[in-house]
Amino acid sequence: MNQKVNFPEKKSRYMLDSILTGFLWGMAAVVVLTIVALLFMILAKGLPILTPDFLVKLPDEILAGGGVGPFLFNSVYVLIIAMIISLPIGVGAGIYLAEYAPVSKLTEFIRTCVESLASVPSVVFGLFGYVLFVDIFDIGLTILGAGIALSLLNLPVITRVTEEAITSVPGELREASLAMGATKATTIVKIVIPAAMPGILTGISLAACRAFGESAVILLAGGTGTSGNMWDFNPLSQGGTLPVHLWYVQSEALVEDAVQIADKSAAVLVIIVLLISLVMRIPLWMRNYSLRQRR
Repeated sequence: MNQKVNFPEKKSRYMLDSILTGFLWGMAAVVVLTIVALLFMILAKGLPILTPDFLVKLPDEILAGGGVGPFLFNSVYVLIIAMIISLPIGVGAGIYLAEYAPVSKLTEFIRTCVESLASVPSVVFGLFGYVLFVDIFDIGLTILGAGIALSLLNLPVITRVTEEAITSVPGELREASLAMGATKATTIVKIVIPAAMPGILTGISLAACRAFGESAVILLAGGTGTSGNMWDFNPLSQGGTLPVHLWYVQSEALVEDAVQIADKSAAVLVIIVLLISLVMRIPLWMRNYSLRQRR
């Protein structure tokens, strides 16, 4: 009798579950298709007219046919400076908060501050960089200032993602390592960090891609121009990057092929961001492949 009474209820639950599952799959498909459509639209406009010399030629303010060489170089240069500063500090802070920080109100306050900084608009970090390097130190808009400002933008993201990745590692792995006589530091380096590496690399990839495509911070801390040389390693040169140049070309450029330059620059940005994400996943693929070979 009870089974006959509960059957309609179970059927309605299964139906509701199927509807919700289909709805979630549909929403995911809409998001993925939207992203794919946007990427296709950007690449379809820029790739057919993109040439290798566009990546190394100097830009021109008046004549058509200029390139984005110095801006592309500055983008990579600023990104390297930002990651050199933010990676060791962010990963180290995440490890400390996950493994060494005591459970206290101070630790929770620090976590709250990190989460708050991660949600701060990038223009605020740009204004901080402008005040620090232009007003206080009076060195102007530079590559160095843009790189340091970007590192501040990346720090809370890398710290929070690293902490979450390490916290998600099962405690049994730590206990087994400690039971075998390993120290806490050895356990963290050889057991915990390798197990958390997928999450850590994902956070680093997100931070790097965001930094490479950032414009507000660069505009305020690095400026809109370059030194005019293709391979200028001087960190005190102007720090205009490709996203800033793309904004400038779209809004204020006087060259007759401004639309084509913008389309090609956007395609280059998309391709490099995809390459950064791909490169970050290669170590994981290699590790998974080696583990499968050992089995």
